[in-house]
Amino acid sequence: MHGQGAFATSRGPLPLRRGRAPSAGPVRPGRRAVVHDLRTGADTYGDPAAGVPPAARSGAGVPELRYPAHDVLVASGLPGSGKTTLINRTVAPLDDDGRAVVRIDSQDMREAWERRLPGWLPYALYRPLVRCAHYAGLHRALRSGASVVVHDCGALPWVRRWLAWDTRRRGRRLHMVLLDVDPELALEGQAARGRGVSGYAFGRHRRAVRQLVAGVAAGRPPAGCASAVLLDRAAINALRGISFE
Repeated sequence: MHGQGAFATSRGPLPLRRGRAPSAGPVRPGRRAVVHDLRTGADTYGDPAAGVPPAARSGAGVPELRYPAHDVLVASGLPGSGKTTLINRTVAPLDDDGRAVVRIDSQDMREAWERRLPGWLPYALYRPLVRCAHYAGLHRALRSGASVVVHDCGALPWVRRWLAWDTRRRGRRLHMVLLDVDPELALEGQAARGRGVSGYAFGRHRRAVRQLVAGVAAGRPPAGCASAVLLDRAAINALRGISFE
């Protein structure tokens, strides 16, 4: 349940400590806490099974998220929730080693194909080719050893399983930033960009993201993820940077 948890003790569960701390410094997910719930007014969680206390931070004014160089970050949430905008606005182009941070967004691949093909050709006809090209690019990015940020719709668990397996075998870690945005706002975001998904597809995304948010809010990162950060609209707007050090 949100706001509760337990330390590993021999005397039974104890409530997790709550508290607020200055949020002027960066947050490094996965170091002291595996889950950071940075939504407005929310507390963050540690890992009760490992006896890790919660991070004493609120969602107000977190300026930057910092991850180890060469790790992989997945940005997940509803279509239209602002994942692409967040990535483009906050992700630093270089890591602290001076290497380029690779951004993988299926929308970029779709638009690249659309520019090369006749406008009258329905996207449904070449969508399988776009997806193949997208996953081939993701594979190349993972193989390069660079720090990678991946746009994820949240409705394809097999993609995260693949990422978790690949990062683990390469001695890296997988992290998630999860956008908790009202479905109505997400639909408005789709309308603003002039591109949406069907009602059926949006319902599927909504169910998948709801499960992800519930797990992270309870202090459990998705399977295979070393950390998870939960953001609402206010926290998204307050976040100024995502970097790899």
